[in-house]
Amino acid sequence: MKRFIAILVLACVPAVVWAGRVAIEGVRVWPAPDNTRVVFDVSAPVEYKVERLFNPDRLVLDFSNVSLTKAVEQPVATDAIMKSIRHARRNSSDLRIVLDLKQKSEYKAFLLKPNDEYGHRLVFDLYSPEQQAQQAQLDKLVQQAQTRQETSATPKPPVAQADRPAVKAVAPEAKPRDIVIAIDAGHGGEDPGARGYSGAYEKDLVLAIARRLKTMVEREPGMKPVMTRDGDYYLSLRKRTLKARDSRADLFVSIHADAFRDRSVRGSSLYVLSQNGATNEAARWLAEKENASDLIGGVSLDDKDNLLASVLLDLSQTATIQASFEAGDAVLRYMQPVSTLHKRQVQQAGFVVLKSPDIPSVLVETAFISNPQDEKRLRSADYQEQMASAIFKGIKDYFSKHPPVGTQIAAANRQHKISPGDTLSALAAQYRVSVERLRAANRLKNDQVRVGQVLTIPGDSEG
Repeated sequence: MKRFIAILVLACVPAVVWAGRVAIEGVRVWPAPDNTRVVFDVSAPVEYKVERLFNPDRLVLDFSNVSLTKAVEQPVATDAIMKSIRHARRNSSDLRIVLDLKQKSEYKAFLLKPNDEYGHRLVFDLYSPEQQAQQAQLDKLVQQAQTRQETSATPKPPVAQADRPAVKAVAPEAKPRDIVIAIDAGHGGEDPGARGYSGAYEKDLVLAIARRLKTMVEREPGMKPVMTRDGDYYLSLRKRTLKARDSRADLFVSIHADAFRDRSVRGSSLYVLSQNGATNEAARWLAEKENASDLIGGVSLDDKDNLLASVLLDLSQTATIQASFEAGDAVLRYMQPVSTLHKRQVQQAGFVVLKSPDIPSVLVETAFISNPQDEKRLRSADYQEQMASAIFKGIKDYFSKHPPVGTQIAAANRQHKISPGDTLSALAAQYRVSVERLRAANRLKNDQVRVGQVLTIPGDSEG
């Protein structure tokens, strides 16, 4: 009996050793314009050491009790940071991987737990020293803003409808500028978004629509597009809004494809920010799904407080939300002939990318990728073109009525057809011109207007 037990124990030893060994099941490289992400797919949390060496620049990663089970993906030639990846066994159980770099780079490394799409991952984000310094400065500013918000006892009063700016204020310029549209293709790179019935990824389909929208905006006199991402790489939710702000965007449009566990659900919808969170249970579920993309794409734990600070910043900006509603209404009207509307009115939810305090922002759910019919349409070039066109027409319609001061469109005369409830004073506030200028431009003897009357709106306000 004792001999049998001894044999049994010895037979179990190899299994114990095998179970404790971690496998690197793949290495993926995601280059972005200003950083590169290297992802190690691992079978379990892994132990490693990092050493940075110079002349030439490289990172040396030493893994203990690790095996490599799949060929390593090499970086593309256009990668600004990564040059190549080498690997070799150090002994019977350890592995060394060398990341050869094109330039001196800072790095941030962290482990991610499994989610619906991936298992355990070890992530290395590589930045140039300049990018790392800029990120540190942004983190500091966000922390300061959060501190000010938490210590403020008196909430900001809401902005009156007549006094609200259609877009953020800008300094007067000698030459009329273009209206800047920030176009945000949701997800990307390590974060694929939702996956369709036939295997299509949300990140690819929404990028195709975003690029078509970019082309339309480029062709429109007086407008300029800015893409938050124009390739297959991961971009944090906070960085998307920061890119829009750095570009002095007048409108932020985030493009997504919806998903739901019930494959029969289909249609398009449009969201703006809700100060109090989601307006209904479905919107709340969607908000949690989209906000979780930072966890899917991967951020280290020490970034989460900064992310929270940035998205909670100045949520009392009633003027921006109201402008977002008006822009969303315009876009939704043009979407209706193109797609069945899942929601016929503009919805509100707590999407992180909508929380820029000074830029009107909308999120377009172009269709349900989880619905087989909708997925087929999303993969169609015709539908992508139609959806992009609907979004563009809505944007154009909105800015024809709310041109930012100092822009080419504001400098040109416009027309307004009087609808029930319109008054001359309200139109003056809407278009940011004086009542006197409205009277003079239309040769009016008093402030009375009639339904159906077409008024000329003089370009640019007096201040």
